[in-house]
Amino acid sequence: MPKNAAALDFKSASLHVLRAVLHTSDTAELTRALDERMREAGAFYENEPVVLDAQGLDRAPDWRALADALRGHRLHPIGVRAPQALLASAHQAGLAPLDISTGRHAEGRAAARAQPAPSVQPAQAAQAPRAPEAPDTSAPPAAPASRARSAAQAGPAPDATESTPPDADAPAETLVIRHPLRSGQRIYARGGDLIVMGMVSQGAEVIADGHIHVYGPLRGKAMAGARGNARAMILTTQLDPELLAIAGVYRVVETRLPDTLLNRPALVELDGDTLRIRTLQGGH
Repeated sequence: MPKNAAALDFKSASLHVLRAVLHTSDTAELTRALDERMREAGAFYENEPVVLDAQGLDRAPDWRALADALRGHRLHPIGVRAPQALLASAHQAGLAPLDISTGRHAEGRAAARAQPAPSVQPAQAAQAPRAPEAPDTSAPPAAPASRARSAAQAGPAPDATESTPPDADAPAETLVIRHPLRSGQRIYARGGDLIVMGMVSQGAEVIADGHIHVYGPLRGKAMAGARGNARAMILTTQLDPELLAIAGVYRVVETRLPDTLLNRPALVELDGDTLRIRTLQGGH
């Protein structure tokens, strides 16, 4: 190292975080809601940084207890978004005030919301391309949902198949998977769209920051717009999913779909805070 070279430099950077929106200051109620959400989500949010959003509160929760509860689920609280009156107590608990973007419909921004439960939301978009192909790698299924359904898995989570972002300024490419996905596999198309040319089996999971196209039966979980793109869509030639999600709005399919939708070509899109499913007719 040159004699006058600095041992470190500070440089600006963007950070992709989850935003945990607090709808009450009752810490016990918050921890119960967190336990339920993480039981449903499995490993989906594991090891993510989290900002606690208390903008709607006039009283502070027990910041330390809430931070400890998050860490217990392998989440990493890094700061808060709160009214000025609540910041001092958050600071004493080691949580810095953070100013994050929460624009719902901004392209490439995240403001994913799951209603009506307290939500955990991406707070900023990824801008990273990835290799157009990805090998098979197993991962446990995850099932975040607005209606209760447990999908917790025992044991450590294997790595998910995921694209690699070599250059954050390059345009994202579409990730193409040219084989069926078996139960337990998880594919994440970071920064762009995902195409699966084959069946997504029950227990498999496909995630994309953009659109998801499944040319085969969709029987597992599909999560499009994972970092908040509310314009993302899910398309499949045969709809029979366990879970559908777009920009953080979830629907767990706990009962059989109507015959007008089941095993038919379909498109799923977000209309406000509601997932809309419609069949695709030939030629459309």
